[in-house]
Amino acid sequence: MAMQSQKTSVDELTKRNVEVVRQLEEAAKQERSKSDLVAEAIAKFCGSMKFVWVHVAWFGGWITLNLLPGVTHIDPFPFTFLTLVVSLEAIFLSTFILISQNHDTKMSDRRNHLDLQINLLSEQENTRMIKMLKAIADKLECEIPHDSEVAFLTKETDPEKVAALIEEQAES
Repeated sequence: MAMQSQKTSVDELTKRNVEVVRQLEEAAKQERSKSDLVAEAIAKFCGSMKFVWVHVAWFGGWITLNLLPGVTHIDPFPFTFLTLVVSLEAIFLSTFILISQNHDTKMSDRRNHLDLQINLLSEQENTRMIKMLKAIADKLECEIPHDSEVAFLTKETDPEKVAALIEEQAES
């Protein structure tokens, strides 16, 4: 029965954590301007097969109409006007996609910052627990195997030193 109770509490904790993250994501979405929403909708559409098929039909129709004999050609080969339209479309689409990516990057940066804060807090809590367990073991006069490892783990991690070490490794 205790196992079921523990599973339920883990499930409840997980659901709560998922809900908190969902609320954070929703709050970030609420901060977006109308132009950001439009840019995201356009970028989403541009990344779909529907977009591809619309362009296949559009370009196929354009080229066909301008190559058919006996029909007035508004943009004869080499399709200069079509090239202009496609170039302008590319400029605007790339701008919409960059706006959408900038927003995604901002969201990702927020998540990474939250992740880092939680990891640092977890590391501090774990260090504190190891110190407390070592104190309990000392009080009970129990010998802890691998005592040198425990001594190392009771030292708090210095984020600046870790960052410097990562930077040093990246450079070499």
